[in-house]
Amino acid sequence: MRRTCVFFHAHPDDEALLTAGTMTRLAAEGHRVVLVVATSGERGLTADPPAEAPDGGSREGTGARAEQGVHDGTARMARLGEIRTAELHASARALGCERVVLLGYEDSGLDGSAPGGFARAPVPEAAAELAGVLRQEAADLLVVYDPAGGYGHPDHVQVHRVGREAATLAGTPVVLEATVDRDLLLRVLRPLAALRLLPRSLDVASFERAYASAAEITHRVRVRRFAAAKRTAMAAHASQATGGDSVRTLAALLRLPWPVFRRAFGTEWFVRRDLPPGTRLGHPLDAWPAPSARPVALSGSVPGPATEATPGSAATATPGPSAEAIPGSAAATPGPAAGSASGPVSGSASAADGSALTAEC
Repeated sequence: MRRTCVFFHAHPDDEALLTAGTMTRLAAEGHRVVLVVATSGERGLTADPPAEAPDGGSREGTGARAEQGVHDGTARMARLGEIRTAELHASARALGCERVVLLGYEDSGLDGSAPGGFARAPVPEAAAELAGVLRQEAADLLVVYDPAGGYGHPDHVQVHRVGREAATLAGTPVVLEATVDRDLLLRVLRPLAALRLLPRSLDVASFERAYASAAEITHRVRVRRFAAAKRTAMAAHASQATGGDSVRTLAALLRLPWPVFRRAFGTEWFVRRDLPPGTRLGHPLDAWPAPSARPVALSGSVPGPATEATPGSAATATPGPSAEAIPGSAAATPGPAAGSASGPVSGSASAADGSALTAEC
């Protein structure tokens, strides 16, 4: 039975690192995979403004020079957001996604202090936007992050909060929290730290509060045969893997020998909170709940800021998140296939009935 599976991530490249294998596996099995991303990641690793202003002077100071520095930094972040959006589309193609939706929030930065960032967005408002997408898709499954937001990035924590509330609003029957087996991770990191084989900036003790314990994990999904797609998706995010600054996690992972990479990324972990402790499942759709009446949006209206049509796509004046096509991929009708468990196609929204701008990957 074909299911519609929505994966909600904070920034471009998060999908490649955490859930790429599962996304590819579900797509290969014939399920509809939809990727929703909260931000364009414009405060990513290459977003810092240069140390000097264009005229060679210091960025410190006041007046015209300081204003120029702010302008340059803003322009650079905007450009990085465009680059990372394009990289996201390339990654989504590699993973078999049928639709990509960008909610259009600002990247909060690692400390979450950016004004207007996703981490500071009112949860009810952001959840309503995501719920609109879930209703459009008549989603069967929503994947978010664990309560810690993985390693604690403020935008990742917000993905958990917003995703959980959105699933309740939309009546999405199953929510999985993407995570990492913390106990396994610490067993690997501690010996490496003792041998001084890890970057000095990596605080192993901080991982004692990250992700989820082995006892919490309900799904251990084998994805080793989809490791090539995962590696392709990672490589698509070139802006986050290149540069002369500090050691970059993505670059280090891509340098792993293929047998090591395939083994290291052969499993992805998830927590489903409505299952009893000690549950051990091997597929994200295992232990599916009994059918129940759940709301399916007919109007498809999604609250949110007005968005412009992606060049080459159909325009709509209705406010809401933007869904962008991935060039070179086949178009498909939004929503699950007719006869799927998630409901008939007539229950999903389209641009003609007032939904947000949508385009298929």
